[in-house]
Amino acid sequence: MSCLISEMILKKSMEIKMTDSNYTKWVACWGNATSISDREISTYSKNITLRYPVKMCFNGSKLRFHFSNLTGTENVKITKAFVADVTKDDGSYNPVYIMQNGKAEIEIPKGEEVVSDEVEIEVRKGATLTVSLYFADFTQMSAGTLVSGPLSKAQFAYGDFADCRILPRDLSKSTQWFYFLNTIDVLTEEKNHAFVCYGDSITAQSWPDYLTLRLEEEKIENVSIIRRAVCGTRILRQYDCITYQAYGLKGETRFPVEMNVAGASAVLIQHGINDIIHPVGEEVNQFRPWSDLPKAEEMAAGFEKLYVKHAKSLGLKVYGGTLLPIYGWRTYAPFRDELRNKYNDYLRNTKTIDGVVDFDIAVRDSSKPECFAEGFDSGDHLHPSDAAYKKMAEAVNLDFLK
Repeated sequence: MSCLISEMILKKSMEIKMTDSNYTKWVACWGNATSISDREISTYSKNITLRYPVKMCFNGSKLRFHFSNLTGTENVKITKAFVADVTKDDGSYNPVYIMQNGKAEIEIPKGEEVVSDEVEIEVRKGATLTVSLYFADFTQMSAGTLVSGPLSKAQFAYGDFADCRILPRDLSKSTQWFYFLNTIDVLTEEKNHAFVCYGDSITAQSWPDYLTLRLEEEKIENVSIIRRAVCGTRILRQYDCITYQAYGLKGETRFPVEMNVAGASAVLIQHGINDIIHPVGEEVNQFRPWSDLPKAEEMAAGFEKLYVKHAKSLGLKVYGGTLLPIYGWRTYAPFRDELRNKYNDYLRNTKTIDGVVDFDIAVRDSSKPECFAEGFDSGDHLHPSDAAYKKMAEAVNLDFLK
């Protein structure tokens, strides 16, 4: 009997090794951008646990974690960090340390990004892993990104609960801010790859999550969706005042950093609406001069020079996403819509990219193309409704992801 058990154990061990031998490629399986968090009176936290649930899209044998303090002005120390599978069939919960150079404490220098040691852990497609970070000392919370969507949830808790399965209800709260955790890579099969969605607040909201869910429904299992989106950002310019610093870095600064995506095959860029709607003149707002308003040709040149050229140098395919209607937005004017349409026409016709996703046509009113279609306006006349975000995900040609 004992010999039989030994044979079964040996056979299982060999199966695991054979499976592990198929995992030879690092691919990003989850990711956000890192930007400047809101400038508030309280910018420091202490004795706090951050928790990020992540649904795995691939099988794999190892993970590595990218932590970013790109926009911080002080070094950050994560006292300890764990990853755990919370969806095991047997109900077990076994948090595993995420370490840096063999140490539990992870230090992220100001203005930099770091990568953890490789973590050996069974990664199962469809499983939910929680990544938990504990900060014992005062920590500058300046490097983070606001995102939302059905797959983008986070929590924080007062106290040290990083290795606990459940955060105490009376000490925890949900949040849409993701701090420091930038990207997760998995050691997986060669067939798998990553598709990057790059943009501003529209991409920081739900459509990339709905695209992930669409892939699940279509049984497309070899591609991950990596979101690189920062609210308020522009292609050509950025703000250097604390009033608007949370609107992030300009494309020239952002893009090279955010395209550091293991296993990426392509990028879809939907960006530029803030270049159009922000400038109002110094007589209205000293930080938003008319000189910031670009011409369509300047936006196109920025798109090609800052985005297409760099992405192509990385071997990525590049797809453009047209800009959405803005009729009724608080700074709307016909000349802005004319600029938007000229830029969209450039995206539709340029030969410098590999294709276009016409988000504009997907969500606009066919009889009044300057407006969202019925039910597709969130109410502010700039951001889509949840139904429109689903429509945007449906508008993506799945051949672009193959």
